Amino acid sequence: MQRVDVTPKASKVIEKLKELHGELVFNQSGGCCDGTAPMCYEKGDFYVPSRNVKMGEICGCEFFIDPDQFEYFKHSFITIDVREEKAAFGNSFSLEIDLGYQFITKSRIMTDEEYKQLLEEEK
Repeated sequence: MQRVDVTPKASKVIEKLKELHGELVFNQSGGCCDGTAPMCYEKGDFYVPSRNVKMGEICGCEFFIDPDQFEYFKHSFITIDVREEKAAFGNSFSLEIDLGYQFITKSRIMTDEEYKQLLEEEK
């Protein structure tokens, strides 16, 4: 069981970005200029902070999260979605902005059973 997944719509955007940019990496920071949105970068263009936690992979791309954000989301199942965002041009460093989209995080609390299974798999 993974902690993170992706919607079909977001998957299509990711696959398009992979065609345009090659390998990608996702990082969700704890704030600052990019807020707490999941950000998509070319793999070689972004240094993932060593403190960040790898939540899993989406569409073959590693997905990392700030350790403070991880504390907030550690009991959650995260789904990465996308929305059209024409007004965001220039307001984000994430690659999907140039295509007129913005990745967003949706989450739900895991059931006790799901969380126990996840902890067993992570051992």
